[in-house]
Amino acid sequence: MINTLTYILLDMWSQLSESILFFIWFLPLVFFYELPLMLITIAGILAWYRKTYFTSQKSSLYRPKISCIITCYAEGYDIRSTIQTFVEQTYEGEIEIIAVVDGAVQNALTYKVAKACKEEFSNIAGRKVIVLPKWQRGGRVSTLNAGLSMASGELVINADADTSFDNNMVSVVTQYFEDPNVPALGGALRVRNIKQSWLTRMQAIEYLISMQGGKTGLAYWNLLNNISGAFGVFRRDLLVKIGGWDTHTAEDLDLTIRIKQYFGRNPKWKLPFATLAIGHTDVPHDIKTLVMQR
Repeated sequence: MINTLTYILLDMWSQLSESILFFIWFLPLVFFYELPLMLITIAGILAWYRKTYFTSQKSSLYRPKISCIITCYAEGYDIRSTIQTFVEQTYEGEIEIIAVVDGAVQNALTYKVAKACKEEFSNIAGRKVIVLPKWQRGGRVSTLNAGLSMASGELVINADADTSFDNNMVSVVTQYFEDPNVPALGGALRVRNIKQSWLTRMQAIEYLISMQGGKTGLAYWNLLNNISGAFGVFRRDLLVKIGGWDTHTAEDLDLTIRIKQYFGRNPKWKLPFATLAIGHTDVPHDIKTLVMQR
C-alpha cells in the first residue's frame, strides 16, 4: 500500500514538473491568493494575541438580557445538557432559554425532556426556560425564526441542541456588544467527542486551525465571512429588521452576507470573532455521516 502511494505521488510530481501549464496555473494561485491570505490570517492571530494578553482589559458593567434559541429535533436526553449549560452560566444578567422542538409529534422524547428541564430549572434566579413545540416538521430556518418571535432579550444567541458551552461564554460575548458598532459576532466551536474515532480527531484539528485560528485572524481585520449556525450572537433588533433567517444557501452564510450588506450604510460596523467564548459540539464519527453533513 505504501509503495503504491509513493509511486502515485512520484508519478504525479514527474508529470507536473514536465508541464509548463502546471506552473502557469499553480504558481499565481499560490503567490497571489493562498500566500497573502495565509499571511493576513497569521498576522491577525498574532495581533489578536498581543491585544488580548499584553494590554489591560477594561471591566464592563454591561448586562443586557440574553435570549438563547436552541434548535431541537431528535436529540432526546442530550437536550438537557444544552439547556443546563445556559442555566449554569456565570453571567450576572438575565438569560432567557428558548428550546424550540421541531416536529414535536415525531420527537416526543425530546419534547418531554425539554419540558422536564423547564420544571427542573424553574427556581433558578435570572434564568427562564421556555419550551416552544412546533408540531409539524419545518426545518432549521423556521425553528430559528419561531424562537426569534418569542425572544425578548437585547441579544440573541443561536445554538444547536447537541452543543454545550463553557460557563463564562455569555459573559465573554456580551463584552463585545458594549460597542454599538458590533451588530453580531461568531463564537468558537471545538469538538466534544474527539476520542470517538480517528475521524473525530481529524475534525478536531480542522476546527482548531480553520474555524478557530482562521476566523480569529480574519476577524481582526474585519474579514469574517460566516457566523456559524451552531454558535452565533446577534442584536435582536437587527435580526427582526432584516427578517430573521432565510432559506437561500446555508442559512448561516446567507444571514452573514445580509448583515454585511449594511456595512455600506454603517462603515464603522464590524463582525468580531469571540475566540475565548467556547462551545463544544459533537461531530460525525464515520465517513457516511460526515459526507451527509458536508
